[in-house]
Amino acid sequence: QVQLVESGGGLVQAGGSLRLSCAASGRTFSRYVMGWFRQAPGKEREFVAAITWSAGSTYVADSVKGRFTISRDNAKNTVYLQMNSLKPDDTAVYYCAAQTTYHSSWFEYDYWGQGTQVTVSS
Repeated sequence: QVQLVESGGGLVQAGGSLRLSCAASGRTFSRYVMGWFRQAPGKEREFVAAITWSAGSTYVADSVKGRFTISRDNAKNTVYLQMNSLKPDDTAVYYCAAQTTYHSSWFEYDYWGQGTQVTVSS
């Protein structure tokens, strides 16, 4: 099993920056891809970004491309989401996810964290 714990959320003003962290434990050796999703009030869950654990290849949603950067630290078993130039529309609960079974997809995951709230004020 894989356990994921997100942290780093909070309240920021538009134009500000925030870095989210996702610490993984358990069967970390079986991870193929780590991803970030978000869900705003009254809306469906939305894909944000993903990274392969081995090579560090990334895929970022068009809505955040150029503003958000995903990265990982293998030694710390941690994935990060650096969020710059934040907008009020970025307000959501952000979830970390782990792909432990090969899906050949950036959008299918097997484990999820509890989420961390990000609020961007205008």
